[in-house]
Amino acid sequence: MSRPLRLGVIGLGAISPYYLAAAQRLPGWELAAVCDTRTETLEGYGGPAARFRDHRALLARSRPDAVIVAVPNHAHLPVCHDALAAGIPVCVEKPLALTAAEGQRLVDLARHRDIPLMTAFHRRYNTAVRTLAHQLTGRNIATVRVRYLERIEDHLGGEDWYLDPARCGGGCVADNGPNALDLVRLLLGEVTVTGCTIHRDDHGIDRQAEIRLHSPTGATASVELDWSYPGEVKDIEVELADGEIVHADMLAGHPGFKASLWHEYEAILTEFASLAGGHARAREGAHGGLAALELVEAAYRAARPAGDVTAAEAGR
Repeated sequence: MSRPLRLGVIGLGAISPYYLAAAQRLPGWELAAVCDTRTETLEGYGGPAARFRDHRALLARSRPDAVIVAVPNHAHLPVCHDALAAGIPVCVEKPLALTAAEGQRLVDLARHRDIPLMTAFHRRYNTAVRTLAHQLTGRNIATVRVRYLERIEDHLGGEDWYLDPARCGGGCVADNGPNALDLVRLLLGEVTVTGCTIHRDDHGIDRQAEIRLHSPTGATASVELDWSYPGEVKDIEVELADGEIVHADMLAGHPGFKASLWHEYEAILTEFASLAGGHARAREGAHGGLAALELVEAAYRAARPAGDVTAAEAGR
């Protein structure tokens, strides 16, 4: 049996515990190093891995076989670029980058160097989603509706950058949009945005949005996003051409806050081990980061001024 791959985790924010736990459970990985620019956060890490404040030092001194990039969205480009330039496979949290142009730079570099670059769309690894996708194989889909509803303040985990459009890339469309749009692409393939309505709060952050999409097969889709929802809903409803309706609840069977993420991130690291170890070629989903960014930008462009209102104007 080949040795475990040495993994570096760059960014010890709210999502990192899922990666760290998965790396510990899976025999294909050995956690070699962690990195965070925040001294208190780094000192709070109690594991045996080497600790770094600068990702470039981690890359040069720890020399991992692969890295996880879980830093704020605006830092995805420089961190991923440095890792790919060093010849190290990358699994980056969604979105791939802040803009489609930045994402294209990373995809081009990864292709030029022939290095795996995987975007961690964790919801496509959800057991209910996988069951639904298998159930729909070979069947004609009429409509798809994806709902991604939550109160963002409950999910920050101390990461205030989510509410800074300059660092996040926007609001719910920029951050939750990629996961939801990737699910549409998982079921329908390539799609185009046909319309979008966005509601922003008084700080200019998009808090609610509905994105409408169309597939070349004639199927339509809608993505409903909400950062002000009292609770949490993450589900998919599909109507088939024969009128049958099928459903996937991504939270069902996983009681507890964010409990569904544990198995999703374990599946991500399982696939990433195959890619980084050279045992498998990247599936389309691994490279879907750029397509998701392009759909996000198309949604922002399509948002009609009449629907682009503040929370106060909407009477919320």
